[in-house]
Amino acid sequence: MVTAATFLLVTTALGLGAHLLRLPPLVGFLVAGFVLHAAGFSEPGYLETVAELGVTLLLFGIGLKLDLRSLLRKEVWLTTFAHLLVSVAIAIGFLGALGSIGLSLLAGKDFGTLALIGLALSFSSTVFVVKVLDGRSDQRALYGRIAIGVLIMQDLIAVVFVSVTEEEPPSPWALALVLLVPAAWLLRKAWSHMGHGELQALFGIAVALGPGYALFDLVGLKGDLGALVMGVLLAGHANSTELSRNLFTLKELLLVGFFVSIGFAGEPSGQTIVVGLLVLLMLPLQGLVTALLLRLMHLRKRTAILTGLVLTNYSEFGLIVVAVGAEAGLLAEDWVVVLAVAVALSFVLASALNTRGNEIAIALASRFPSKPNDWLHREERLIDVSGAEALVLGMGRIGRGAFRQLADDYGMNVIGVEHDPERVAALRADGYAVVQADATDIEFWGRVRSTGNVRLAILAMPFHQANLIALGQLRAGEFSGTVAAVARYDDDVAELGRHGADAVFHLYGTAGLALADHAVEAALGYDAAEELRDAQAEARREPDGTPGRREAGRSEAGRSAEPQ
Repeated sequence: MVTAATFLLVTTALGLGAHLLRLPPLVGFLVAGFVLHAAGFSEPGYLETVAELGVTLLLFGIGLKLDLRSLLRKEVWLTTFAHLLVSVAIAIGFLGALGSIGLSLLAGKDFGTLALIGLALSFSSTVFVVKVLDGRSDQRALYGRIAIGVLIMQDLIAVVFVSVTEEEPPSPWALALVLLVPAAWLLRKAWSHMGHGELQALFGIAVALGPGYALFDLVGLKGDLGALVMGVLLAGHANSTELSRNLFTLKELLLVGFFVSIGFAGEPSGQTIVVGLLVLLMLPLQGLVTALLLRLMHLRKRTAILTGLVLTNYSEFGLIVVAVGAEAGLLAEDWVVVLAVAVALSFVLASALNTRGNEIAIALASRFPSKPNDWLHREERLIDVSGAEALVLGMGRIGRGAFRQLADDYGMNVIGVEHDPERVAALRADGYAVVQADATDIEFWGRVRSTGNVRLAILAMPFHQANLIALGQLRAGEFSGTVAAVARYDDDVAELGRHGADAVFHLYGTAGLALADHAVEAALGYDAAEELRDAQAEARREPDGTPGRREAGRSEAGRSAEPQ
């Protein structure tokens, strides 16, 4: 218990330190693993289990949101294989050059060995990328869908490699896993009767670990691949989004163990650290290759750059590939440590870059010529919001409520903006005027400003950073209309106010006020409730005619109320 407490305290302290330096906390978790290892602590037996649980739930969550048809898109499969081939070629040339100057880890390595190392370095981290996309609420954005598709293809390639090189091939019973397809029908039926509490979350964990991880592991396949497959088989269920949300905090906590465990992959030496640092020099080339490939497929500059940035890191699967190669006698054991150093440092570098990913994409995109609108991919073409008086950015529950209120009660011409294509299609079917676009995209705001008719913008996206970026785009473009935003926390309310929001609505701040209003209206009727409110307001009015303290407080609180 003392060891566990020490691990928790060190990890929390370094995670907080990273946060204070405006880096994602996972950077601190990575550092914690190396610090604890260097301090003489042994890796606890439970840490690997915690890490595996986190990765398993992560892949299960990805499966719940995955449309398999996306893997057949040219932007996914062609990018995956072209990126792999180019990355291996870059590694062979770069590592061969390092070997020729005398680095003992690389001296005299044959073509096949260098190609194996290049394969390990061609993968990007599913764990890292999904955390970045979750933080931006961008898993359903076009670049997020492409990135996840590429990651899944890479994971499948790694699974094939591991299966081929294992001493024991998968069991013939692996073919029986096709029975999971009809079994999923029964699981979906059972899921529909789980309710919305802890039983549903327990169901998700049991499915991910039971018919997912355990069955696949039993027949000689990777267990976390089984969790991904079970997620895919259950995808599309009415409760899939709710289940993902319920498992989110648990998954995030367990993944801390994954990042800490990287520091225990081996004892770094001077040479392994130097080679790990040198290997990082290949990352920018790999990111550039990804961006260029996607640009050639008619994607916009911003989409191509963001995808390249988010995939510019090394993967935990690279560690697995190298470990399997070392067990098979194809590589020296030191390469496991080199990869551990390179993966950890790539996470630190990629965290710093992706924290400012949108700003970097905007800056880089401005340096290259644009293409005509009809040249672009169908999902990438600029949209028309001419005639709109109000925009609602983010069409979740809050956004839909704001849309209806503006359209029905105020008679405004409203257009919703949403980047999830499935949600866009569903909303259009329900009669909402919605366009598919990314509200953090500078080109979208260029089109909005060019119309000159928008008087009101409501930022109702679920993640604070997305609302903040959209607000910055509006103010940078000298938008003269009113901007209202939603926020969950007091410090987010203050930050949006400092950046120029005219009204910030606290999601939880005045839930009690709204509940009381609804209760009185239900008991007395709307007109009677309005008369009672007016009478009470008049009774509390100050002698000089200004509102009483209660009304002033209510008005101020109303500025932070949920706009539903």
